[in-house]
Amino acid sequence: MAVIVIGGHSRNLGKTSVVAGLIAALPEFQWTAVKITQFGHGVCSVNGESCDCATDEHTQAISEEKSRAGDSDTSRFLVAGAARSLWVRTKQGWLAEAMPDVRSRLGDAKNVIIESNSVMKFLRPDLYIPVLDFNTADFKGSAREFLDRADAIILHEAKSADAIPAWKDVSLKLLQGKIVFPITPPEYVTADLVDFVRGRLPH
Repeated sequence: MAVIVIGGHSRNLGKTSVVAGLIAALPEFQWTAVKITQFGHGVCSVNGESCDCATDEHTQAISEEKSRAGDSDTSRFLVAGAARSLWVRTKQGWLAEAMPDVRSRLGDAKNVIIESNSVMKFLRPDLYIPVLDFNTADFKGSAREFLDRADAIILHEAKSADAIPAWKDVSLKLLQGKIVFPITPPEYVTADLVDFVRGRLPH
């Protein structure tokens, strides 16, 4: 079983589009797709809605997507061709407690593609590919922590050739020597990226 992790340093960078695009471009891998969401204080892991549950209550929930309407991220994964699609929800900092259940549910998967940064604390995937954008200043600590482990980078095309990243406290040395796949939305998955992933994974 091969495992790919697609991460990103902020919201709205196209991580879900990358996952869906790779699923569609590589149907032979019969993907099980997983989206991991960690909610902050006051949001319940059971349904992602506001909740007054205590910090040690409702710490995790895992649901399997059945709808192919395409109206949620996990539904988009099914529409793209995933064999199964799971949504893992935990309170912030409680992902470790969910991992035994996650591993159990992935036990019979052919291959797995996960949208997350934090899961890198608990897995050594065959490929870790984060999505980066120089124009988005926000940089999650989890993305910074694992940037040096990236096998390649998906990089939004800069608005100018001499663009300077808007990131703070992120060393560009972490990007040196990395394979970079530039993208220009709405295209998030290029032929070169597909060839790279196919070539790096066991068949």
